[in-house]
Amino acid sequence: MGSHYPGTEREIRALNAYIKLLRAAESLNARMSQKVAAHHLTLSQFGVLETLCHLGPLPQCKLGEKLLKSSGNITMVVDNLEKLGLVERRRDSEDRRVVTVHLTPEGRSLIERIFPEHVATIMEEMEVLDGGEQDLLGQLCRKVGLKSG
Repeated sequence: MGSHYPGTEREIRALNAYIKLLRAAESLNARMSQKVAAHHLTLSQFGVLETLCHLGPLPQCKLGEKLLKSSGNITMVVDNLEKLGLVERRRDSEDRRVVTVHLTPEGRSLIERIFPEHVATIMEEMEVLDGGEQDLLGQLCRKVGLKSG
């Protein structure tokens, strides 16, 4: 579905690309959400666990930045993971204002168990594109994502 806006060719091209990008991302997100929901997690919760697994403990504010989440949203996500016993917060011993989020042993065990399945799902989703197309898609998304305002 493209734009029905009666604009210039340049406007319509940009709108159509934008609509297709958002629809593809939303569609992929919905499918990925279903997969992680089987483990009683949201995509945001999964993202926190995956980030902590691969990058190690992070200050909560840095975790939010990495995942492009607002401070309020990342607080809620970490609160819920903490209630599930999958992460814990620790105050920095040198700067008590800094709260660092750590995986618990249960959190590490869960993410290490389900991450390979997640990778397999991503590979399955991306197999509609050949390797060169996947590389190109990555480059184009990066270019759009890094555009400064």
